[in-house]
Amino acid sequence: MTKKELHALCTQPSWQWCTFEGAELHTLLLGLQTTFREKLEWLEAAETLTLQLRAGREKARTRKSPAR
Repeated sequence: MTKKELHALCTQPSWQWCTFEGAELHTLLLGLQTTFREKLEWLEAAETLTLQLRAGREKARTRKSPAR
């Protein structure tokens, strides 16, 4: 794979990203291109989103349960 092909694969969306192999390759390439700090920031954002979703589910459960 040439440098030009690699750059195109990373920056231009294509149907190949929708296949298992393409998605796996794209994820690996993103991992190689991001810094450790960027990865930590992404993980913190994902954790925040998870906690917000969990809190939303709990809130919905308490609204649905009958008052006693």
